[in-house]
Amino acid sequence: MDKPLWSHTVTLADIGRSPQAVTLSADNATRVSIARELGLERLNALSANVRARPWLDGAEITGALEAEVTQICSLTGEAFDSVLRSDFTVRAVPEGSDAAPRNDSAEVDIDPEGDDPPDVLDGDHIDLAAYVVEHLALEVDPFPRKPGAVFEPPAEEGPSSPFAVLTQLRRDPPST
Repeated sequence: MDKPLWSHTVTLADIGRSPQAVTLSADNATRVSIARELGLERLNALSANVRARPWLDGAEITGALEAEVTQICSLTGEAFDSVLRSDFTVRAVPEGSDAAPRNDSAEVDIDPEGDDPPDVLDGDHIDLAAYVVEHLALEVDPFPRKPGAVFEPPAEEGPSSPFAVLTQLRRDPPST
């Protein structure tokens, strides 16, 4: 099992006794690791307010994250800063739960407007920070564009059709 980039775990038993609410803030070394993993130039700040409460025989995790990132513009190649924000809700259940998704058939029914199926936990621990990193990754634009950057197609310099190329070859004397 790979070591998580950032970790803050709670147990299902802790959540069952009382809902857990935490404020998470990544330190510099953690931000460097997360930035490298997500392909960011820099992760200047990352914090989140996360709450875990009982849901069926598992937990419902809600959170709000905010990150200050530096990315490289896919058009200009210049670095630029932006702020990413996300609210998320995830449900998680223990292995063997009646609420766990079943893979009994080859067909899968997907409702794009419906809730995601709950995550199935490996054990009784829930890593709240890992959910924050997962949802940060969903917010990162894979093709970032610096504000104001506009794509300008290159000017067409040559013939526009294959026949025009053949005509040009016919005019130019062969070189020896």
